[in-house]
Amino acid sequence: MPRNPNLNELGEFLKARRAELNPGDLGLPVDPQPRRVPGLRRQEVALLAAVSTDYYTRLEQGRINPSAPVLGALANVLRLSENQRAHLFHLAGTDALQRPRRRPRQQAQPELLRLLRDLGTTPALVLGRRTDILAWNSQAAALLTDFGRIPVKRRNYIRLLFSDPSMRTLYQDWENIARTAVAQLRTEAARTAGDQSLNALVGELSTQDEQFRTWWAGHVVTRLCVRTKQLNHPVVGPLALDWATLTSTTDPEQHLITWSAEPGSPSDDALRLLASWSATSRGLPSASTGTVA
Repeated sequence: MPRNPNLNELGEFLKARRAELNPGDLGLPVDPQPRRVPGLRRQEVALLAAVSTDYYTRLEQGRINPSAPVLGALANVLRLSENQRAHLFHLAGTDALQRPRRRPRQQAQPELLRLLRDLGTTPALVLGRRTDILAWNSQAAALLTDFGRIPVKRRNYIRLLFSDPSMRTLYQDWENIARTAVAQLRTEAARTAGDQSLNALVGELSTQDEQFRTWWAGHVVTRLCVRTKQLNHPVVGPLALDWATLTSTTDPEQHLITWSAEPGSPSDDALRLLASWSATSRGLPSASTGTVA
């Protein structure tokens, strides 16, 4: 039976989570002197999870694959959230071993392209694996950047967040946006072990950006969800937009991302102004696509 390629990742994830907890949080005696290393000790986690210290040590070293009951006990001890618990089980699962390392190239699903064209003043784009940008409408290009000018192989949302200086000024809370994107990418990495393109992307960003490298090492995980984002657009000014996600039923690895505003709000008016500006000043097509690996 082939070795689970996620075992080292699972060990690092457990170490990162126990480093976030204090003994007092779990009813353990508190040391009078500060600990040399923050967080729980291995033997404390092992004690609370009812496993031997040797077993837990080998688990953090990526040498063994735990059973479901052990995983459940560790998730409880480490006080994992629902997303973190799911991530832990993904890392210990066997489904990733059966995924091919090279997968067919992605193209935006036709139904998502139709929605892009019909959204009117709503900025929208289609994200694929690794946050690759598969398609977008003119409103999304006007809101974020002209994706058509970016080479197809470089057309990736998280890469833009860290490499395009305009993104850091566009998002008022860029750090939180970027942290969330890293956590979402970390979640995907657990499901697609062996994805060479994802590994290359992580290596590139880790080399080029210290913040990405630090956040990636934190092993934080999350999933796409509805969020309100505050933007400072160079043309229409401040915007408060809700980010929402629609997943394709024919390809669950494709997501339609939309930015919308409360009807009648200043941000709604600004989106309409932006749509008019993009149509008259930029001449961008109503929807554009790119095929990526």
